[in-house]
Amino acid sequence: MDVPLLANMTEFGKSQLIPAQVLEKIGYNAVIYPVTTLRLAMGAVEKGLRVIHEEGTQETLLDEMQTRSRLYEVLEYERYNEFDSGIFNFTLDRRQ
Repeated sequence: MDVPLLANMTEFGKSQLIPAQVLEKIGYNAVIYPVTTLRLAMGAVEKGLRVIHEEGTQETLLDEMQTRSRLYEVLEYERYNEFDSGIFNFTLDRRQ
């Protein structure tokens, strides 16, 4: 059949995890990882909360955290800000 093939690579299922390159070679067009990032994030959250509980602070976790500048880079914040400023510049005209 000439239809697109989608592989659902979820962790902890019955089938083994197959690398995307192998799936591509055998004819798959797309691969999804539906809960991978959630599981990664929740593992980090669990670890962080454990450290805060034990140490009373998040100080030893700072090197593991995404910085504000990296977040802005990932989100392309400057690009969005330029777009947003073109729509509304958030200034008030006090003469009204």
